[in-house]
Amino acid sequence: MPENDFVYAVARIRAKELSLLSAAFLEQLLALPDEAAGLKLLNEHGWGSAGQDAGTVLSEERRKTWALISELTGGQMEIFDVFRCESDYHNLKAAVKDSCSETHIPGIYVEDGVIPAQLIREAAETHDFSALPKQMAAAGAEAMELLLKTGDGQLCDCVLDRAALIDMREAGKRSGEELLAHYGELRCAAANIKTAVRACRTGKDREFLQHALAPCETLNLSQLTEAAMSGMEAICSYLEHTDYADAVGELKKSPSAFERWCDNSVIRSIRPQLYNSFGPGPLAAFILARENEIRTVRIILSGKRNRMEEGVIRERVREMYV
Repeated sequence: MPENDFVYAVARIRAKELSLLSAAFLEQLLALPDEAAGLKLLNEHGWGSAGQDAGTVLSEERRKTWALISELTGGQMEIFDVFRCESDYHNLKAAVKDSCSETHIPGIYVEDGVIPAQLIREAAETHDFSALPKQMAAAGAEAMELLLKTGDGQLCDCVLDRAALIDMREAGKRSGEELLAHYGELRCAAANIKTAVRACRTGKDREFLQHALAPCETLNLSQLTEAAMSGMEAICSYLEHTDYADAVGELKKSPSAFERWCDNSVIRSIRPQLYNSFGPGPLAAFILARENEIRTVRIILSGKRNRMEEGVIRERVREMYV
């Protein structure tokens, strides 16, 4: 869509931003005694209806976001593929594992990706991935072969997760939008850091990292691999000389603290879009804001369900866009 075509869409988004969850609302949610009370408060805010479980409510909110974006863009959503391709790889992962299993699990596919879930499912069932985009087809075939030969679901995930990151980063760059390119790069780099930390702590070898890490511009993968082979202190020392120096303190606390830092970094990077009236930037920011609040609500409700202390839940709560 030409930039001028986004003027009406941005005006609509400005109205929708008024219904985004605020920090004050999250404080109310945190103060409630249990998940049932949280769901009731969300119902009053327009999320779901009485009797629906948390998963259903959150899935419906995500569906509403993408229905709105589709409406505002006339279905021309290619510029937002950086967000949507993650759902494609979720479906591919589910399809590969489901086709190799004797027990088929219902409701494992999502419908907000670039490629119809049914097409991905059929590709896995027939072991013929040629109808999928080239990189996805290659990743699907490799993951399928590995799973059938080794039965190692983690190895299968590793192949597909790396391909997803590559596609996500390429989609961000292809969009021509700085915000979307930044998002793709950050997601890729954050995943690489988490993989390096996990490999370090579980004793994975250099070959594993060479297959698991996805190329990105803000990290030197050779140096990150060497650091992972040496230990956590070496990883932190390397990161202190990168764009992710501010994350080192959080990484030392816990993986969840690092993930929170990543999500908060995204929210801080999109806040300038609140004052932008042109182009796709405000729509992209709205998508990210909605994903962020859905993720945060899931964290709070899950914490309430599992009777976690409020302080523990609060440590995982993300910053809001508004």
